[in-house]
Amino acid sequence: MPVTVATVLDEEDLARVADAMNIIAGHDTESMVRTVMPHLGRGEGAAIGRYTAFNHVALAVFPRTFDGLVEELARQGVDVTRKTPSVVVRDRLCRRYGIRRRDLSVEILRAAVRDRAGQKCELEMFAVLTPEHLAHIAEAERAHSWENHVGLCVPQADPVLVSGLRSAITTCLCPDGGGYNEYEGSTVLYFRGDHPDPAYRRLELVSRGGRLPGVLEQHLRESDVGVELLRLLTGAWATQAIATAAELRLPDHLTTISDLPGLAAATTADQDSLNRLLRYLAALGVVRTSADGFHLTEVGQLLCADVPGSMRPLALMYGGSFYQAFAGLPEAVRTGVASYEKIFGFSHFEHMARDPQVADTFHQSMAASNAVFAEVARVVDFDGAGTVVDIAGGNGQLLSQVLAGTPSLRGVLFEKPHALTTARTVLRAVADRCRLVSGDFTKSVPDEGDIYVLSRILHDWDDEECQRILETCAATMPAHAELLVIERLLPEREGGASLAIPWDVHMLCNVGGRERTESQYRALLARAGFDLLDTQPLPLDIHLLRAIKFEVPEQGRETHHHVGGGH
Repeated sequence: MPVTVATVLDEEDLARVADAMNIIAGHDTESMVRTVMPHLGRGEGAAIGRYTAFNHVALAVFPRTFDGLVEELARQGVDVTRKTPSVVVRDRLCRRYGIRRRDLSVEILRAAVRDRAGQKCELEMFAVLTPEHLAHIAEAERAHSWENHVGLCVPQADPVLVSGLRSAITTCLCPDGGGYNEYEGSTVLYFRGDHPDPAYRRLELVSRGGRLPGVLEQHLRESDVGVELLRLLTGAWATQAIATAAELRLPDHLTTISDLPGLAAATTADQDSLNRLLRYLAALGVVRTSADGFHLTEVGQLLCADVPGSMRPLALMYGGSFYQAFAGLPEAVRTGVASYEKIFGFSHFEHMARDPQVADTFHQSMAASNAVFAEVARVVDFDGAGTVVDIAGGNGQLLSQVLAGTPSLRGVLFEKPHALTTARTVLRAVADRCRLVSGDFTKSVPDEGDIYVLSRILHDWDDEECQRILETCAATMPAHAELLVIERLLPEREGGASLAIPWDVHMLCNVGGRERTESQYRALLARAGFDLLDTQPLPLDIHLLRAIKFEVPEQGRETHHHVGGGH
């Protein structure tokens, strides 16, 4: 692009315009999607490219006057084909610098350009009229390139398509505002990332064809970082709202009662206060409202006491002693010592031994993961085993499902005496094939098993104690036996998603234990004499890790029982 002496625009702006032209010439839709979102999966990237087109590259320029601006750009080889007033960018700048709308003039100038593939594209310039008293805006915007972006266009937009594209893009870019441009009849959504080159840090998704109010409202809400922080800060309130609903047995009453007066009478609650709680539960997705009152959602149904897989005990536990223990998180982080004992005067396990009600609620909450237990019975082939030993198996819920699924199998529940009392009831249907053995798994385990199970046990302990537990198992288990470890796994890479991340902090407060990655478990198992063979995902972000002792001959590893191909 030829450069001549500028009179309306600064030389710096002209150089930035030339850079933007070069970006367009160097990209097509596929390469631009890959450049702006390098962490996007191949399938998602291809889908975005299928429904969008590389549309423009944009930057802000700061003319001293609009008079002669188009002519000056033409002398630089940039032929402006369209001019429209700016709505979205003008409003963003006004908010950013505390300026009234009427005091800031912004026009959008567009010049037709061809991309690398020869497809039509545009150079989009936000011309911000910058008299002397607004020079600080030009200085800051040039320094930070806040309005620079690349654009993708959705030619035939509809709410479902744009919502899906937005969801895919937000897996690697953050919502960053947007709006409706009434002059062009398009909804624009901005996203931002951390690309090292400022030219690629922001993306605009332009949806032609009218307003998309629902999509835009959601996007703007997620763009407000203050709202997002407040949502996070009120997470404790959500816990207590759900726990209160569980304590009042509100979900159970909602299965037969929908009107507010009836629910207030059934729960013996103040009607106005209950209405406010229900409104919050509706916002959380636990209940829904209709013309005839309130109804449970699928999420809310899990809080009913008698449904299969009821999570009501979890709600009571997380809203009770676990909630109180979390109040000591600052001290736990400072000292590395669990806060539970400081709050209650006893360690978590000692508290359960002293208080049968706390122990019962805890074991019920552990048993609330019925979906996990059922999946263990499905993905593990127990037919080749004679005896399964469930180490510290709580009230026996997992063992009962495993034994029910394999009639030829015998079981041993190895637990503390207070847990075995409850387990007798849970295991009544399989009592003829199950022994209840009292003991301390940190010191010894039964020696008669073909399969040993440690379900959500190791995360209760630090690495040193985990090592002792695994070494105790290795020393006692028969040479042919397998060990099944059931735990949540932390992501191996930073930024990965898993419920293990918040649970890791919960373990810090509650018992001083920790969640771990698969590779960390692999190392712990290896030091204790085990070889981790494979890992299988289970519901609720839990995984099953299958291990055998090193001394098992290679050719004999698959002769007994295996993960996969369940019954």
